[in-house]
Amino acid sequence: MKAFVHERDALIVKEMEEPIPKANEVLVKLKAAGLNRRDLYISQRRKGVESPLILGSDGAGVIEKVGEEVQGVQVGDEVIVNPSLGWFDNSDAPPAGYEILGMPDHGTFAEKIAIDYRQVEKKPAHLSWQEAGVLTLSGLTAYRALFTKGQMKAGETVFIPGAGSGVATFLVAFAKNIGAKVIVTSRSREKLEQAKSLGADILLHNENDWKEALKSETVDLVIDSIGRATFQRSLDVLKKGGRMVVFGATTEDTVTINLREFFYGQYQLFGSTMGSRQELAAMLAHVEQYQLHPVVDKTFSLQAMPEALDYLKDNHQFGKIAIDLSIL
Repeated sequence: MKAFVHERDALIVKEMEEPIPKANEVLVKLKAAGLNRRDLYISQRRKGVESPLILGSDGAGVIEKVGEEVQGVQVGDEVIVNPSLGWFDNSDAPPAGYEILGMPDHGTFAEKIAIDYRQVEKKPAHLSWQEAGVLTLSGLTAYRALFTKGQMKAGETVFIPGAGSGVATFLVAFAKNIGAKVIVTSRSREKLEQAKSLGADILLHNENDWKEALKSETVDLVIDSIGRATFQRSLDVLKKGGRMVVFGATTEDTVTINLREFFYGQYQLFGSTMGSRQELAAMLAHVEQYQLHPVVDKTFSLQAMPEALDYLKDNHQFGKIAIDLSIL
């Protein structure tokens, strides 16, 4: 089968052996996959490793084979792949041994994948294959950050720097669905307008003085994934006693914080990443209830993966980038 792999410090499409499902696994013929920012970093983390690794965390397809111990799913089922490996019940942090699909295990940028049957869920019927293929990693990350960690409620206000990311588009949609107010920022005026079309209430350019612009607003929750470039600016707009959730650091990881201001402000800071199968079920129920459609910015073929990676690296996208695995 064809797959997009990292091998000997190169990223290439090559023939790989079709996986054989174990007793507790299903074989999924993948229709679409989703590109995520972690796919940009894996080649750096595997520098010098010669063995091929199939990249990709998100995917959706049809079950083609099932092992003898598989329960609850059958051949022909349309499913999405849950890349949050081995985290089944909600908990304060992932369990020991937790991994994300796509390293060290083979991922979804391939014609087929064999995976534990507990790592697949029914595909929401209203979604296209491309929409289903990009749903899980970003949608689950957003759901846990907003609801489990952020405890977002109707009538509250959430501040989201970086309006164009895949997770941000889910955050906007989830928050608006429950009746919250949404403030977004971006350095791109086009992306701000796109966020407005999703329901964002207040749009701020990165060049604006955020604190001054929001002096009449009460920000209950900040969800930040950018890191050093926005951390302090985001904290500055948060109300005293407010909540801040951090799930990424696309700029520098290390930030400087004035501890005296922080503890006098009684702020609450939470870390978050991905989520459990239990939270995924809740996220899928939300998607079905509100007939939510993930924002798919652009779709590439497997052969065009280098162009897709460059497109993501240059931050051109608003929402998610899909890989159509029916075009090989």
